Amino acid sequence: MPDLPTPQDATEAALFSEGWDAVLSYADLCTSGSATAHQLATEAFALGVREVRAAERTHVRGAGRRGARLPTIPALLTAVRDTAVGWEADGNGHKLDPELRLWLNSGQAARCSGPPLERPIALRGLRDMQEADASLLWLAEVEALPLPVVARRLGLDPATVGDELDQVRTLFRDRCHRAHLDTPLDTQCRSYARLLDAVTRSPAADTPGDLSRHLATCVRCAEAAACLRLHGGGLPAALAGGVVGWGGLAYLERRRRAAEVRLGAGRPGAETDSGDTEDGGGRNRALRGGLFVAVVLLSALALGVSMMPFGGSGDDTAAAGRDDRQPVADPSVSRTAGHVADRPGTPSSSTAGGPSATPSPSGTATHPGRTRPDPEPQGSTSTAEQQSGAAGPADASCRVAYDVVSQWTTGFQAAVTVTTDRPLTDWRVSWSFHDGQQVGQMWDATVHQDGARVTATAADYNRTVAAHGTLSFGFLATWQDANRAPYGFTLNGASCAVG
Repeated sequence: MPDLPTPQDATEAALFSEGWDAVLSYADLCTSGSATAHQLATEAFALGVREVRAAERTHVRGAGRRGARLPTIPALLTAVRDTAVGWEADGNGHKLDPELRLWLNSGQAARCSGPPLERPIALRGLRDMQEADASLLWLAEVEALPLPVVARRLGLDPATVGDELDQVRTLFRDRCHRAHLDTPLDTQCRSYARLLDAVTRSPAADTPGDLSRHLATCVRCAEAAACLRLHGGGLPAALAGGVVGWGGLAYLERRRRAAEVRLGAGRPGAETDSGDTEDGGGRNRALRGGLFVAVVLLSALALGVSMMPFGGSGDDTAAAGRDDRQPVADPSVSRTAGHVADRPGTPSSSTAGGPSATPSPSGTATHPGRTRPDPEPQGSTSTAEQQSGAAGPADASCRVAYDVVSQWTTGFQAAVTVTTDRPLTDWRVSWSFHDGQQVGQMWDATVHQDGARVTATAADYNRTVAAHGTLSFGFLATWQDANRAPYGFTLNGASCAVG
């Protein structure tokens, strides 16, 4: 009679199936090579499993309170960060990414585990939710899983999961608003709290100049604004930055890429009608052969998926590099590119790379492994676009919403949402800055900047947009004397209305 797994083995296998590839992906960002990444991930996973089990025992005894538990994946990612803290304290910090070490020794890292009322707003808001609601929000927004997959994983009705997600987003906003008010605020911050709540509720609301200036200098209020503003596409960045801390933006990019690959992009049969996915296969292998065997077999696959560039083309796959290392919620964002993993055969960042954004001498972020588009003269459309069926200048009808999600002394995070009346099979959005702003990083699009003119080109996975549909992307940029909204928005060369 074959040996059956003990309940402990089954629990650990389920946790492995749900969270190992996320742990390994983040551990790779935190370290200097694949072998070290696996070591950090293994130690962090063991720590995370112990903490998840302890939280479950506390909950079963009834001693827990709402907010005492994070969802499984955020809890495991927190364990990666805590393990990295231990490495630094024990003299093993040389194994970690240099930028992570700087962050670990800063006040920003201390906030994540410091007094509860001093912690990031997003972390407190997520902890203050029921675990099922927090899991739905994290899986859909940060892990970028399709809603039917999220519904199946959480045992929800696929027909209503979209409505539930909308309700959970609103609930998260309310929790973050409460957390912001509970934070020890000075007189000026508290005087702006009600106004901040009002202007972040509506996508059409203008931010008064005095509030804008306050958000440019107050990290906590800018952090709260990012969590309270549900429109504009900034919620995933706010969540990842608040919970993960360092490397949140790079983690977001990797999870979106991994979800695309695992759930059908170039992987026929990755998801079956019975609901079995690669996660389910991992669980069965772990149960049959033991967790250790599953770790050995699947860790290489998970790392390979997390390292693959967007799109999966041959050239991009060969140029497997590293993601950008900047923390999403870090107000001291630098425009220095992340480093390249020290894996054998990995090209240097000057010749090839992954999806990380590398500043050019002019300060423009480019993405190695992709052809950088030539600057697009306003009002022109390429022949390739016309052949592809994208809307050209004569027939494009579009509206643009430009939103500054958060702003600090020298930088800001913005989101662009474009509604098109015509179906698109490819897109390119351009605009001009008034005040010399420079884009440093962009997600959900590839960026090229020539002077004041910026062009965002569709990523491999979001080129197609249905008629009356929307496309969106976000970016980080720097500003100096002023940060007025850009002008001259075009979609594939055709002018767009703003508002």
